Amino acid sequence: MDGNDRKDRDEVFTKVLRAGKRTYFFDVRSTKADDYYLTITESRKQNDEQGGAFFKKHKIYLYKEDLREFKDILEEITDFIIESKGEEIISDTPSEFRPNEDATETTNRTKDEGSTQSFTDIDFDDL
Repeated sequence: MDGNDRKDRDEVFTKVLRAGKRTYFFDVRSTKADDYYLTITESRKQNDEQGGAFFKKHKIYLYKEDLREFKDILEEITDFIIESKGEEIISDTPSEFRPNEDATETTNRTKDEGSTQSFTDIDFDDL
């Protein structure tokens, strides 16, 4: 069996969830014994110091014997969160993860609307 046959056998079923800057991959794969397990991969685009892009990935492997309990706990936890906080998103992404254009839009909107801001006059000789 060559590598392509193994890859075809390995990938049984896949679903993708795109969530802002993150993408989640839910992959059902097969073992050598032709049993199934689940991998959940979080992928986030990152930039290195040279400005190049790469994807940072975190992966969880869930085996068949753990799926029922995992599903039950996940359902219990998600129900708790929704009952406690509702489905409405309370806050946006933290400011350090927001694109720079958000700040530019706010600044431009303020200028366009003719808003004036008062500033305290500071004399550095007093310091």
